[in-house]
Amino acid sequence: MAGIVEARLKDLGLELPDAAAPVANYVPYTISGNLVFVSGQVTFWNGELKLPGRIGEDLSVEDGSEAARLCALNLIAQVKAATGGDLDRVSQVIRLGGFVNCVPEFTDQALVINGASNLMFDVFQEKGRHARAAVGCPVLPLGAAVEIDGIFEING
Repeated sequence: MAGIVEARLKDLGLELPDAAAPVANYVPYTISGNLVFVSGQVTFWNGELKLPGRIGEDLSVEDGSEAARLCALNLIAQVKAATGGDLDRVSQVIRLGGFVNCVPEFTDQALVINGASNLMFDVFQEKGRHARAAVGCPVLPLGAAVEIDGIFEING
C-alpha cells in the first residue's frame, strides 16, 4: 500500500528517478541517529544528465529552477532508498544546500533554488519547510546547472 507521501507524489503527477549511484569516492547518503545526510544531487534523470550549462549564459532562471526541481526529486529518491522505501518516515526536511552554476554577475540564486524548496513543500507539506543556502559558483561537476544536498529527519 502506498503511503501518504507516495500518494501526494502521484497526485502531483511526479515520479522519482532511480536513486543515482555515486560518481566518485563517496556514498549517496549517510544516516546518523535520526538524520539522513544526502550527498549533492545534480540533474540526473535515470542516468542521463539533464539541463547542463550555466545560468545567465546557456540557461535562464526558469531553466535553473527546473534543474533545482530535478535535483530535489533526486534528493527524495535517495531518502526513499535510505528509509527502505517509506517516505512517510520523513518527519522534517531540515536543510538544503543549493549551488548554482552561473555567470559572475548573476544574483538570483535564491530564485533558482526555489524550484527545490517549492517541491519539498509540495511533497512533504509543512514537514517540507527547511533552512537553506543558495550559492553561486563558476562550475559544477559534469557541467550541471545546479547541485543540491540535503539533511532530512526521519522517524524510526
